[in-house]
Amino acid sequence: MILYGIPTCDTCKKAIKALEAAGHEVKFRDVRAEPLSEAEIDKIVQEFGDLAVNKQSTTYRAFNDYLKVSDPEAQIAAQPAVMKRPVIEADGRWFLGWDDKVQTALL
Repeated sequence: MILYGIPTCDTCKKAIKALEAAGHEVKFRDVRAEPLSEAEIDKIVQEFGDLAVNKQSTTYRAFNDYLKVSDPEAQIAAQPAVMKRPVIEADGRWFLGWDDKVQTALL
């Protein structure tokens, strides 16, 4: 299981703690320290579309007008922290966020 996020994200921390407590081996991928490849970004956007970008984040609000109207792939490539977190890949299935639906599926 791979959890994509940033180390300062409280939601990522909660997800890792809960997943490990449930017996899952979680590999954390810091998308700032180890940027996503173009193929990884494409896969995430294929799975989640525009939802992959957190448009309420301060990172997104700081984008210039050109970047705000760019496609999600360009936005995530330009600033990985704009990606909604966490993104979790588990056995070929993809999950976005850490809501009740994701928790039910993984815990």
